Amino acid sequence: MAVDDSAGGEGLLRAPLVIEYPFNRTTGPVVGAFVTALRDRRVLGIRGADGRVVCPPVEYDPQTGAPLDEMVEVGTSGTITSWSWVSQVREGQPLQTPHALALIQLDGADTAMLHVVDAPGPESVSTGARVRIRWSDEPTGAITDIACFELDGGAS
Repeated sequence: MAVDDSAGGEGLLRAPLVIEYPFNRTTGPVVGAFVTALRDRRVLGIRGADGRVVCPPVEYDPQTGAPLDEMVEVGTSGTITSWSWVSQVREGQPLQTPHALALIQLDGADTAMLHVVDAPGPESVSTGARVRIRWSDEPTGAITDIACFELDGGAS
């Protein structure tokens, strides 16, 4: 710990801090099935107690808390339900060029997933726009097997 007296920081205590999570978590049957399907360039959701399809799948029903196990395949195209534009790209983001960060409801799903959309500019993105998955060149069984989404024509 050090005392910082520079630039008006008189008497301010500072200490370096590294936040890390040095553990591994097993994926379990639901997330494991989801990432395995991604490796095979397919997307799975899970049917809730009320019949709605949740994607990405969850282990427990969001409404009732009941365990879920009915995996269903959903589409690889979908609709943007909400979005924002990332004009200042930071290191470690999925795309190294400006892009949209969007909630995307895949065809056959009743919920949306958050992912990036590779688009030429914010004027080309809109709520209701259709997008499709651009798969990574070398799938590994992780969410990054979806490299990004790309625009797929006009609005739905």
